[in-house]
Amino acid sequence: MSIHSAVQDAGQVKNGPDFLGSYLETLSMVERLHRLLLDVIKDEFERLGLLDINSVQALLLFNIGENEVTAGELKSRGYYQGSNVSYNLKKLVEAGYMHHQRCEIDRRAVRVRLTEKGRNIRVIVAELFERHAQGMDSKEVIGEVGLQSINSVLRRVERYWTDQIRYIY
Repeated sequence: MSIHSAVQDAGQVKNGPDFLGSYLETLSMVERLHRLLLDVIKDEFERLGLLDINSVQALLLFNIGENEVTAGELKSRGYYQGSNVSYNLKKLVEAGYMHHQRCEIDRRAVRVRLTEKGRNIRVIVAELFERHAQGMDSKEVIGEVGLQSINSVLRRVERYWTDQIRYIY
């Protein structure tokens, strides 16, 4: 059942408790999948003997890619969802995975970009994701149409939640 079809004309949720139960299950699944993704990355790094970087930091490097961004842009562009971005950036700079430089226009802001070492981590994560995509496809876990459908629904949920934050106090 799609999100749009879940609401009756009278404004009542179809199957009230059933819809709520499904919604709560979805919330739980999204949270578990994110944690599991971090565990999968951690496991890959442990196998490779890369112990000076954690999975959150590796995912951050993957998401930044070839871009040069400020700490504030990391959240607004969706590269980082955590609350401790400054801590992770500091650790990545100290470990040599990122360069940082003060902005010439706004001296308070710091721009960051990956070093060669950081780009190597990004390649490792990209290869891991590519292997997963190939495995899911070859084992018929989910196809292109299924992924597009999931992404479409998740974008609608994201828009709904964003609207709740912006417009409802």
